[in-house]
Amino acid sequence: MKNLIAIVAGEPNSINSEIIVKAWKKNKGLKNLFIIGNYSLLKNQIIQLGYKIPLIKISELKDFKREEKLVILDVPLKFEKKLSVKSSEAKTYIFKCFDIAHRLAIKKKIIGFINAPINKKIFEGKYLGVTEYLSKMNKSKNKEVMMIHNKELSVVPLTTHVEIKDVTNKITFNFIKKKIISLNKLYLKLFKIKPKIAILGLNPHNSENKTQSIENKIIRPVIIKLKKLKINIKGPFPADTAFNRQNIISYDIIVGMYHDQVLAPFKALYGYDAINITLGLKYLRVSPDHGTAQDIIGLNKANPQSLISAINFLNKFND
Repeated sequence: MKNLIAIVAGEPNSINSEIIVKAWKKNKGLKNLFIIGNYSLLKNQIIQLGYKIPLIKISELKDFKREEKLVILDVPLKFEKKLSVKSSEAKTYIFKCFDIAHRLAIKKKIIGFINAPINKKIFEGKYLGVTEYLSKMNKSKNKEVMMIHNKELSVVPLTTHVEIKDVTNKITFNFIKKKIISLNKLYLKLFKIKPKIAILGLNPHNSENKTQSIENKIIRPVIIKLKKLKINIKGPFPADTAFNRQNIISYDIIVGMYHDQVLAPFKALYGYDAINITLGLKYLRVSPDHGTAQDIIGLNKANPQSLISAINFLNKFND
């Protein structure tokens, strides 16, 4: 059954039940999908949303059967009648779900897993986000690459959820070199294509090409080194014009120095038509490229497109 796809239910106080049921309805002919989460909570939240779909609870993966039902691998959780979950309970629950998914993926019982959105407060400063947490679990710290992907373009922030004031200290010659080498190798392995990479400078207008700028002292020299290693990379490009149409059609990946430098324009261009892929793990992990949307919980307004795209992406690796 190693061609199964798991969805980690994620933050219980969120739109996750809604996007899961909408994605399942869109893909209900897909019989290799199951949810890792609490059966009773998901069932009650789905009923509250007004959906009537067939659910089945299993306690172990060996009980999985391929049928047109939404299969839920049950994970214990306490919740109140109003379907709200205390933050301490939610934290324990989310980590249990991740642990189960990680073990199943390591044992190759599943193709990989999708995690529905979570509230990053559960990491309490120990990790910057899911990317770094899973990297630690995989013993691949500093080898991980966060990539936001759709069929037209991918973007990679070299630093992920790092505060702006701390970004400059992270941008070193060796840091950029290691990340790009890893990105080039992993992209080739995943998509069977040697990527064309555009890399951005850090400062507005690339610091006007000043001699002592980080662009001239660090980024340009590392690009020269990477080209000698036969990596197809060009730049640094100024961020304000990097996402013009010509660059989008000319490059497979645009690499930025920090999170919002590439994610903000990417999301403006593509909206929900993207997924978050963690490269550098021992298995495939993807997630929808959006948050828990707590302002629209229960309103039946959540867009499931990113989760649907994540399911379709993982299913391409089905044996």
